[in-house]
Amino acid sequence: MLSTMSWETVKFRVEEIIPESAIALIQSAKKPLKIKFGADPSASDLHLGHAVVLNTLRLFQEMGHEVIFVIGDFTAMIGDPTGKSKTRQPLTKAQVATHSASYQDQVFKILNPDQTTVVFNSSWLESLSAQSMIELSAHYTVARMLERDDFHQRYTSNQSIGIHEFLYPLLQGYDSVHLENDIEIGGTDQKFNLLVGRHLQREYGKKEQSIITVPILEGLDGVQKMSKSLNNHIGIMDAPQDMFGKIMSIPDDLIVRYFTLATRCSSKEIETIDARIQSGENPRDLKALLGETIVTQFYSIEAANKAKESFKQVFAQKEVPDEMPEIQVTELQLLSDAIVSAGGVSSKKEFRRMIDQGAVSIDGIRVTDPFEKVTIEMGSVVKIGKRRFFRLV
Repeated sequence: MLSTMSWETVKFRVEEIIPESAIALIQSAKKPLKIKFGADPSASDLHLGHAVVLNTLRLFQEMGHEVIFVIGDFTAMIGDPTGKSKTRQPLTKAQVATHSASYQDQVFKILNPDQTTVVFNSSWLESLSAQSMIELSAHYTVARMLERDDFHQRYTSNQSIGIHEFLYPLLQGYDSVHLENDIEIGGTDQKFNLLVGRHLQREYGKKEQSIITVPILEGLDGVQKMSKSLNNHIGIMDAPQDMFGKIMSIPDDLIVRYFTLATRCSSKEIETIDARIQSGENPRDLKALLGETIVTQFYSIEAANKAKESFKQVFAQKEVPDEMPEIQVTELQLLSDAIVSAGGVSSKKEFRRMIDQGAVSIDGIRVTDPFEKVTIEMGSVVKIGKRRFFRLV
């Protein structure tokens, strides 16, 4: 049974729909449409940039439609060349399996499991024969492939392009041939790949999918797209306090954009937020509301309230939080080893970088030596950056 919710619910979050006649298809649908979304497990964690698509999909689910979530475990071993200025290193099966393990738990923080079918594209791509791959390749031309911006730039600047990189959009497009979905959704940077899927469906005699693209969410720097590799991301699995604290650090001019793309607030609610900003309300208060909204979405209102109070305590009142993770240490152990093993930073290289930035302190005293050793006289509370606190025990 389809809901009375309309296209109006999602259209203000959409960048482009191809063809435009698909709007009528959505509005007049008498049965659930199959909406495909694919994600390559190229890293273990999803972030709010992925949530832009996931939130839109959840709204389609609330309209009564079905989502096919494709985990691109096969295509991840090739690597999506989108936006890359050089050939990326392919992942191993072991790496892909590790990254895939937590994807379902993460997407179901947003999607409704009862209206979601999860599939792995290796289940059909691994069985393609050499003949099938040649036939697939015959359905697209090199000239069309070189129309793609990143390939064109690399070709004209005499940078190498691997033949396997041309296979990536073909294989992702073949997913749509196999699944026979009605709509495929993705970020604006995926438009070329989505169009290949539409083209291949037509070539294989299937009904062509409609395409919906959504905007790319900027990261904490307010400039580049949110990315774990750029360290400007807010992870879906971040602890509530970390998630709230990061949201409080976004540039003021991104408040409305984050409400629009990273939450499921209605257009009227977002118009109200914008009006409050235009009237001169303190952006800090609206960022706090944004933080509460997003933490509630991924956790609970109780977790959001606790994160907000913790932020006030640490940053507004310059106090140390009552609760923090503990790190087990031994006398004369390298502080870097203890912090890396506890997950305080990802590597010794990152720890040295934080030291160089003056971002590591113990009981308020800045640590300047990356080879600092733990001693009995050392204090107990380690602060890393602006938001991370650990207690040495």
